[in-house]
Amino acid sequence: MSRFLLILCVTLAFAGRAHAHDLKPAYLAMTEVAPEVYSVLWKAPAMGSLRLAIYPRLPESATETKPRVGAVLNDAYVERWKVHAPKGFAAETIRFEGLPETRTDVLVRIERLSGEVSTARATAASPSVIIPAATGWQQVAVAYVSLGVEHILFGIDHLLFVLALILLARSWSSVAVTITAFTLAHSITLGAATLGYMHVPGPPVEAVIALSIVLVAAEILKSRQAGEQSLAARMPWLVAFAFGLLHGLGFAGALSEVGLPNHAIPVALLFFNIGVELGQLAFTAGVFLTFAILGRLSLALIRSQGSDPHAWARVVAAYSIGGVASFWLIDRIGGFWA
Repeated sequence: MSRFLLILCVTLAFAGRAHAHDLKPAYLAMTEVAPEVYSVLWKAPAMGSLRLAIYPRLPESATETKPRVGAVLNDAYVERWKVHAPKGFAAETIRFEGLPETRTDVLVRIERLSGEVSTARATAASPSVIIPAATGWQQVAVAYVSLGVEHILFGIDHLLFVLALILLARSWSSVAVTITAFTLAHSITLGAATLGYMHVPGPPVEAVIALSIVLVAAEILKSRQAGEQSLAARMPWLVAFAFGLLHGLGFAGALSEVGLPNHAIPVALLFFNIGVELGQLAFTAGVFLTFAILGRLSLALIRSQGSDPHAWARVVAAYSIGGVASFWLIDRIGGFWA
């Protein structure tokens, strides 16, 4: 287990040096504002003045009627223009140049004057999509559950927080209760923020999420000290619930980047949340499985050398987690004035 913790923390450190959310999905929305006239909104992930090199290519039947206007806003390159599309995009192909060279996806949404909505999802493996005439709730569910899974698995800060909770809780039963509390908490704020019942600016939320990881890492170190029994060590589920409310706001911020289909908001919200939980469970199961396998190797090492590698591994993990999160905290606070 010691080697796994060390390797995992170093990997997370290098993976998260820039930003924890630089793999947000891109988004292409086309809304029919007049017969055969569509307003186009294109969002591509960006970092500062640098944007992800993905470019939508609409069908030849769609001709631009208004020049494109683009700018970088809130970690995304946003571009708007209008097109005349006599075929209405049904059964038409939209491709995304540059997508195969990335690790992100593109969510496509088309809303017509009739109220019909079509959604599709392009991936690096399949950078072209054929637009269906209309999308039922099943297609919406598949698209948004995939987005949820990818957001949690590519959200390094959320995974680092879950790993810290596992190390703090220690026992399997305590981990189960702690993860359940975290799930419940971020589900509450995800739903409330997405549905518009609460609003908190994104940058402060991201900074406090980084701070929450630092604090949990500090609690892991405290729990090793002789006679130290802080509230977090006794009830890690309480820490998970409190900070889970903040992480839910982070999930809501990611979901707002791509929006929700007006005809299926409850379905999209539910299945995005299910996707987040599936990704979280997959990560937790992977950590448990690796601990179980490498724990046997550690036990053999203890018997042969008479030393306990678990103790120093936990310390290394806590300092690694806290160090990476501290970097994010400073970087995100500095971004307030950028």
